Amino acid sequence: MGKKHILTFGLTGLVLAASLVACDDGRSGAQDAANKLASGLSALDVGAVPFQGKDSSAANDRLHEAFKALEPAKPTVHGGDLTVDKDTATLPLDISWTIGGSEWKYTVSAQLKKAGDTWQTVWKPDLLAPGLTDIEVLATSTQAPQRADILGAGDVPLVTSRAVVNVGIDKTTLGGADPAASAAKLAALVGVDPAGYTQQVQAAGPQAFVAAITLRQDGRTVTDEQIAAIPGARAIADALPLAPTRTFARAVLGSVAEASAEQIEKSGGALKNGDSTGTGGLQQQYDARLRGTDGVQVFAQVPGLTPEQRQAQPNAGRRMLFQVAMKPGAPLKTTLDPKLQQLAEDTLAKVGPASAIVALRPSSGAVLAAASGPGSNGYDTAMLGQYAPGSIFKIVDSLALIRGGMTPDSKVDCPATLEVDGRTFKNAEGYPASSLGSVALRDAFAHSCNTAFINARDKVSQAQLESTAASLGVGVDAPKLGAAAFLGSVPGQAGGTEHAASMIGQGKVLLSPLVAAVMAGSVAKGAPVSPVLVTNPDAPAGTPGATGSASPAATAASSASASGSPGATSTATAAPTASGTPLTPAEAASLADMMRAVITSGHAGFLASVPGAPVGAKTGTAEFGSDNPPKTHAWIVATHGDLAVAVFVEDGGLGATTSGPLLKEFLTGAG
Repeated sequence: MGKKHILTFGLTGLVLAASLVACDDGRSGAQDAANKLASGLSALDVGAVPFQGKDSSAANDRLHEAFKALEPAKPTVHGGDLTVDKDTATLPLDISWTIGGSEWKYTVSAQLKKAGDTWQTVWKPDLLAPGLTDIEVLATSTQAPQRADILGAGDVPLVTSRAVVNVGIDKTTLGGADPAASAAKLAALVGVDPAGYTQQVQAAGPQAFVAAITLRQDGRTVTDEQIAAIPGARAIADALPLAPTRTFARAVLGSVAEASAEQIEKSGGALKNGDSTGTGGLQQQYDARLRGTDGVQVFAQVPGLTPEQRQAQPNAGRRMLFQVAMKPGAPLKTTLDPKLQQLAEDTLAKVGPASAIVALRPSSGAVLAAASGPGSNGYDTAMLGQYAPGSIFKIVDSLALIRGGMTPDSKVDCPATLEVDGRTFKNAEGYPASSLGSVALRDAFAHSCNTAFINARDKVSQAQLESTAASLGVGVDAPKLGAAAFLGSVPGQAGGTEHAASMIGQGKVLLSPLVAAVMAGSVAKGAPVSPVLVTNPDAPAGTPGATGSASPAATAASSASASGSPGATSTATAAPTASGTPLTPAEAASLADMMRAVITSGHAGFLASVPGAPVGAKTGTAEFGSDNPPKTHAWIVATHGDLAVAVFVEDGGLGATTSGPLLKEFLTGAG
């Protein structure tokens, strides 16, 4: 009986078990030969491996021919027990490949013989793969499942497979026509850059189809007849996962496109050229579970056969070696209401700067709409924006004062101006003189008296501001949100003018439109609201190794820091998990009373005509930048029955005059 030696081989080389060093039967050459063979197979280069029965160079060529279809993958090779018996040795080799995200494992047996003083590997074709013959090569095929839908409230499909046509020039059908002339005509017809598209067509090979644009089949105005009138032009029917419109919740949902080289490289083998993958938003965050798992087959076949010859053979000449069944993706369920989302987008359609409307249901936390206007240029202002909130933050101040013993009827001092450490604070232009002096807290809130709330800074510490904001859901982790978001940031320490600025939602206080709606919603609910967008984030994911669901706070931090959104802070802060002292129904009732006063006696009286339940609101105008006078963000938050809404316009002037009318339009349309 021969002695056994344990060998292990990795992608980058061979690792010998420690026992090998101590156990040597005098035939260490067998170990060296086994070492060289396994290393060569793992590197797909056996040119330096001595063989019996085949020239090393020819064996290397055969290896490359057999494995060409598997490129650029390389195997991992592990050697089992090396058995040495006189001039013969055997070595089992456990070989594994990653093919389309799946692992294919098999074991082959290598035989080594000693010729003179040299150990050589006995060449045989099945050294490469089980049962492989000298005339067979390996081939693969994959079958991709249809991407799963993203659903809205009531499981209404938001993103689903929709009919499209790929319009372009098919150079095989040009005949004698000038490709440049056809490209220019088609570009003009479908509205793409004529010069750029013409260059693409001219640079493409004679068999190429050069796509100009993909059009939705539903409602397209460019007809098949117009396309067919251009020599070489074609419209090829297809289907793509699309939202109802090109802009519908795009920043939140993301999109689906062909995987880039960078995405393929980062996927760990889950993506290959030609695959589609999610880009941005929920499509990227939940790409693996939406995409599902490709069906994979690896088989041996004889190359060079004609289709007729292949069909005449059993199983079309394919000998199956490995297969994994295709697994469909799992739909992603969200709380987005298609009607309210579209209404929010229509309301923002003509707003020039970056803007957002977020609507949620306070009773459940369900996010019903999260729209970012066209001025956001694709950035998710609604969920990820980070902006000084201005006077909407007086909801937090007021709760802190109520907790300190005040009521909406308590008197506060509202001077025209106030100086803190050499910095002068004042009220907004047009502040009514009748609301200056000693006024009720309710009146100071309704007219948004900056000086009254700054005057109260000695009654509310910065730490109290932070904890009170948390009571309203600001700066608190949202474990059920299921999406990337900035959840607000209120510093726990500040003094002097910075503390004074915090009292009016300036300084380092930052909110997103989402968390502004959460704050208002907490008042309507009478308890902190925890927002929910994705209702089944933990459903089974698809392809192993690809991106699955991410931590919302972590994703927000990375997304927001790269946004470059004007007027927004460049660094996101992960939210704490503790919410402090919960808001009580009695506290919420006092805040609701004050928010209603903004409508009945304050400067948002225009919302009194909104039908349905009484509206409560708070406006906000936040200064930013170094201009003189400074630019301002326009905010307004509101409650309307079981609906809480935040409207934001970057560089929008005053909250009441800019965001207010947008809010009225949205609430009226929501019914």
